[in-house]
Amino acid sequence: MRTSVSGITSLYATKLVYVLGLLLYASVTCFAQPAAPPAAKKESNDILASPLRSDQDRSADAARKPMDFLNFAQVRPGMMALDIGSGAGYTAQLLAPAVQPGGKVWAQGENVSAALKKRFEDPPQANVTLVARPFEDPLPENLPKLDLITIVMIYHDIAYMPVDRVKMDHRLFDALKPGGRLIVVDHSAKGGTGVSATKTLHRIDEAVIKQELTQAGFQLDGASDVMRNPADPREQAFFDTKIPTDKFMLRFVKP
Repeated sequence: MRTSVSGITSLYATKLVYVLGLLLYASVTCFAQPAAPPAAKKESNDILASPLRSDQDRSADAARKPMDFLNFAQVRPGMMALDIGSGAGYTAQLLAPAVQPGGKVWAQGENVSAALKKRFEDPPQANVTLVARPFEDPLPENLPKLDLITIVMIYHDIAYMPVDRVKMDHRLFDALKPGGRLIVVDHSAKGGTGVSATKTLHRIDEAVIKQELTQAGFQLDGASDVMRNPADPREQAFFDTKIPTDKFMLRFVKP
């Protein structure tokens, strides 16, 4: 039995049309499906709505941009994180659920404040450890290599204290894994003022941060403007201003 050339051509053409039809159907079906909500969005809602956060935390959210901060810090489940100068625990409380499951947070202060102790011990939060250590050597013994260190609105205080910042910065560098990140957020002083406004205005020139941390071996990996306020003249302490202060947010990485 013979098959003509025109018959073969017609057969292949029919198959081609069929295959193209299947591909078109699959494409339309795929795009017609509603997009799944991003996991990060759900986690963000869970973090901010946590009953473990205080009313004071929530009132500070507008100025402190918590989710912008967590996204900029690239926080992920399973991370080992150290919060330097935890104060009352605002930042540590954001990190604690964000690194779960599997992650841990160490909340450091030269002295563990009563507010910090109450926050993480009543009720207990199993993945948070309070650390009373000097800034020069803030790492507890047997600390695993870290993925993340945060220093939020405390570097300016450290700068006027009798603290060897060179030693501190090198200790932080050594504590991180290669690729680990260090996030610094602080009230901005006028450019060129160095550390002169740290005690009087509780602000610091961000150039100081960049210089000191790069000298310790860090590389500047990113900066965020979400807390910037060009309307701030940077002439008052943050607790005296009627408007949000101009703040810088810097991300450093250990090569």
